[in-house]
Amino acid sequence: MAPTYSLVVPVYNEEEILQTLYQRLCGIMERLDGPVELILVNDGSKDRSLQLIRELRHQDKRVAYISLARNFGHQVAVTAGLHYARGQAVIILDADLQDPPELIPELVEKWKQGYQVVYAQRTVRHKEVLYKRVAAYTYYRMLQRLSDITIPTDTGDFCLLDRRVVDVLNAMPERNRYIRGLRTWVGFKQVAVPFERDPRFAGERKYTLGKLLGLAFNGIFSFSRVPLKISTYLGLVSALVALVMAGMVFYWRVFQSDSQFTGYATILIAVFFLGAVQLIGVGILGEYIGRIYEEVKGRPLFTFSELEGFNQSNPSPLETDLRVKQEAALLQNHWTPD
Repeated sequence: MAPTYSLVVPVYNEEEILQTLYQRLCGIMERLDGPVELILVNDGSKDRSLQLIRELRHQDKRVAYISLARNFGHQVAVTAGLHYARGQAVIILDADLQDPPELIPELVEKWKQGYQVVYAQRTVRHKEVLYKRVAAYTYYRMLQRLSDITIPTDTGDFCLLDRRVVDVLNAMPERNRYIRGLRTWVGFKQVAVPFERDPRFAGERKYTLGKLLGLAFNGIFSFSRVPLKISTYLGLVSALVALVMAGMVFYWRVFQSDSQFTGYATILIAVFFLGAVQLIGVGILGEYIGRIYEEVKGRPLFTFSELEGFNQSNPSPLETDLRVKQEAALLQNHWTPD
């Protein structure tokens, strides 16, 4: 029987948390009013996470798991879970227990009221360092102003998605995934559920500063063309500054022949300024061109080494993608002009 609810949890080096996570999720699964499947996505863990996941599968058939062939990153791991989720309502949450499983019934209640995207919105971040709170606050509001869509502030991937929304997300082929942006872009009826974010239960945080910056840039460049406009504006500003400087140099030459500001210092300032503008422009173009390059290669989003708990009628996305390409090739080969 197909499950009503699917819980998708990406896992990366979480051996210290998995048992507690499973116990807390079991209490929630028992309270839900329909069959539940728990999908654990092992994102190339290097500790005992995969072994513990196998043990959970052995003792509880509600547990299914996907073990990716290497570490593909959090967003791709979530995407893999969405591809295999069969429930009418799919709940995404992190394994570190900062997303409290006890909030799931409230998400479900909103879903029953007719909302198709129910996202958890953080009101308090317990025991997070000041710089991270300030950076997160600034980033979400900057992203909201820059993006072409209104992405809710202070939200992560903790959410409930209706089956229709999941199907739409699975049909989107882009490789630079930013789930919280994509779920906003698809539309549908959406609502927020406020919650206080707990500190990490155990272990080390997996999102380093570099990964956080990468996720932030991915969100901006995936949903905004403003950076391209910024490079244009910088070019216009630099041209204006160059004209002003030319006018100043002309004035000093004609009216203040003894001025010391007409030599190498002025030239160096102009060169460094224009060089900085050009490098910023090239960097912004590189970000967008790099994303085009990733898309046109057409590689699958992920590969996996193990798959347990899914029936044969739910094919691999890799197999589905290959079949679609083969069918398209056959149609092209047999097509004749009118």
